[in-house]
Amino acid sequence: MTSSQLTEDLNRDHAAELKQAAARLEGTVRHTTPVPSKVLTDLVGEEVILKPENLQVTGSFKIRGAYNKIASLTDEQLAHGIVTASAGNHAQGVAYAARERHAKATIVMPTNTPPLKVDATRAYGADVVLEGEVFDDSSAYAQKLADEQGMTLVHPFDDYQVLTGQGTIALEILKDVPNVTDVVVPLGGGGLGAGVALAIKTFAPNVRVIGATPEGSPAWRDSLAAGHVVPADAVHTSAEGVAVKVPGELTFALLHRYLDDLIQVSEQEISEMILTMLEKHKLVVEAAGAVSLAALEKLRAKSEVFRSAEGRHVIVPIISGGNIDTVTIGAVIQRGMISRGRIMQFSVELPDTPGQLVQIAQHLAANRANVIELNHDQFKASAHYSNAVLLEVTVETNGPDHIAQILDDLRRSGYNPKQIY
Repeated sequence: MTSSQLTEDLNRDHAAELKQAAARLEGTVRHTTPVPSKVLTDLVGEEVILKPENLQVTGSFKIRGAYNKIASLTDEQLAHGIVTASAGNHAQGVAYAARERHAKATIVMPTNTPPLKVDATRAYGADVVLEGEVFDDSSAYAQKLADEQGMTLVHPFDDYQVLTGQGTIALEILKDVPNVTDVVVPLGGGGLGAGVALAIKTFAPNVRVIGATPEGSPAWRDSLAAGHVVPADAVHTSAEGVAVKVPGELTFALLHRYLDDLIQVSEQEISEMILTMLEKHKLVVEAAGAVSLAALEKLRAKSEVFRSAEGRHVIVPIISGGNIDTVTIGAVIQRGMISRGRIMQFSVELPDTPGQLVQIAQHLAANRANVIELNHDQFKASAHYSNAVLLEVTVETNGPDHIAQILDDLRRSGYNPKQIY
């Protein structure tokens, strides 16, 4: 993006552009209904109301920006085709919008994109090209195709029409939750965060906008601290939807101006929130979509920082998407259950004599520990000629206290159990 284009975008009539975006999206994009969350309200100590963009027509907020951008193109631009790069959700948004406008779309995706997102993008009629290990590699290839073939590049975040499309989420929040005090938004390239922040500060400047990123994605932390875009050397997170090495220039300029705070969350916290949404709200949330939810407990810890007014706060975290494949969600659920003490595995050496396994089973039954899996292997014993066998048991538990109870009971009975996880 040139400096003149950046200046032009920053000086636009933002209120008018946001209202126009909302008008373009009416009838195509779902106005997602806010969902009060008692479990998160109890966790944070402030009222929490979810904005579930995972229930959007393509499973994420990305349809908003993609459709607003493509709806702004001329017939001539549409005739030459559209190209973009995306880790998945923007790809589906562009493919959907291009199909609606009868334009050909080519989507460049990283080679590690979950098959669910690749298949869903193709289902909307787009051509999918797998190129590059991370988004930034795919983006460079998409730019190359645009230059060579004359297609219009629809950038997933560093584009004014795209981010104002995303900003319509904030307009809905302000309408549906007029007493909102804080909006929490996940940051990847920054299109969602910049659009939401722009809309909030344009129409309700007293409302705080708080960004959330995974700890393994440091670009926003470093960039905001430095006052300019700082590329990350590497990105390590399960939340591929926000795994971006280089923030956008326009999105950085807007967030540097309008973002009130930034919170980083761990992979464990992300996994636990995915599990919480499944159990408590029956909502399927992808890792990127859970980043804003994982930030809520950190808000409680930073209560003196984020509270800017007297009285109870009303916090709206944006669940950005729910496109997660079944293999990934299974692994995430298991990690979340382990971290909460809902699953525990331990090992214990037993004499290789009849009845020993029954005795362990009786102890577990007495402690109401449900056995999920066990492995009885004499070759894993510490000494092969000691007439011993190593028993590894995985059990379903009710938390850390329950785990301690089980292990203490075994020790009192003369066993030496070792917790594996």
